[in-house]
Amino acid sequence: MKSNIKQRVSNSEAIDLFNKLDLLEIGKIANEIRKEKQPENIVTFVIDRNINYTNICICKCKFCAFYRDKEDEDAYVLDKDTLKRKIDETKELGGTQILLQGGLHPDFDITFYEDMLRFIKEQGIWIHGFSPPEIYHIAKMSGLSLKDTLKRLIDAGLDSIPGGGAELLVDSERTRISPNKINSNLWLEVMETAHNLGLRTTATMMFKKNDKIEYIIEHLEKIRNLQDKTGGFTAFIPWPFQPDNTELGGEHVTPYEYLKVLALSRIYLDNIDNIQVSWVTQGPKIGQIGLFFGGNDFGSLMIEENVVAACGATYRISLEDMIHNIQKAGFTPAQRDMEYNILRVFDEK
Repeated sequence: MKSNIKQRVSNSEAIDLFNKLDLLEIGKIANEIRKEKQPENIVTFVIDRNINYTNICICKCKFCAFYRDKEDEDAYVLDKDTLKRKIDETKELGGTQILLQGGLHPDFDITFYEDMLRFIKEQGIWIHGFSPPEIYHIAKMSGLSLKDTLKRLIDAGLDSIPGGGAELLVDSERTRISPNKINSNLWLEVMETAHNLGLRTTATMMFKKNDKIEYIIEHLEKIRNLQDKTGGFTAFIPWPFQPDNTELGGEHVTPYEYLKVLALSRIYLDNIDNIQVSWVTQGPKIGQIGLFFGGNDFGSLMIEENVVAACGATYRISLEDMIHNIQKAGFTPAQRDMEYNILRVFDEK
């Protein structure tokens, strides 16, 4: 059976699907689209480590429990010995990349980041690094254009860019929850500039308990439009805000709500092949269920994760658990790289 979605879904149609269909109905449509796009029944994942090189940040987003002021006792900037140890451990566990992100430090210009990238690249690992707010901040601190900043970072070793800092690409919401962060147009400009320079990136969406469906669609529309223009996004990752320990607070998104947004993302984003489930925030069992609601990628093994953990999400799984969860859901697990090249397929024993 093929999905009944034959043409691109409009914004009004997407809102109707979300409001009028129940969870299983919208999930069925998303699952059929996933099977059309990913007929091999493979579910991919990457082995990497999230290295947060500093927690010092001037942005002070209301939803973040990770940032610190420079004067705080537990503020830090990782030294090279620590970086090397973390990278060596990652490689020993079969990791192929690091996810390198940090706060918007008030003192560093591009030379700090170039030096860090060159050192990491010497360790022989893919660098999936710096969210658009970080890149814009580096450019501003260095008096450089976005294009020149990205060129220099690429020359120093940057391989791809994660989609962090997107939250909702709805400026009224951004002003409310992260007033010091770049607006939606600048986030998209960083990504478009990166794509035009040959960098592949991911895209994310952090949604909250009571976000309007119109806001979610506005975010998805901006991602879909840029993908039409550049084709630079390899994957989309919708994940729910974790309110614990944050200034913003509020209720947790339920698994029902999460799965419905996941399914809608698959239906709406017809030009992005890979949709990632968020077991880090929802747990591996909901991650398994997400594979029947449009997801085809189990994300990262997450050898280390600090930002979401600071908000109270503490799910962890081993490589064996990752493989087991995917297989028990009826799929073939495969390790991938950032560009979704298959590195290893794990056949059922």
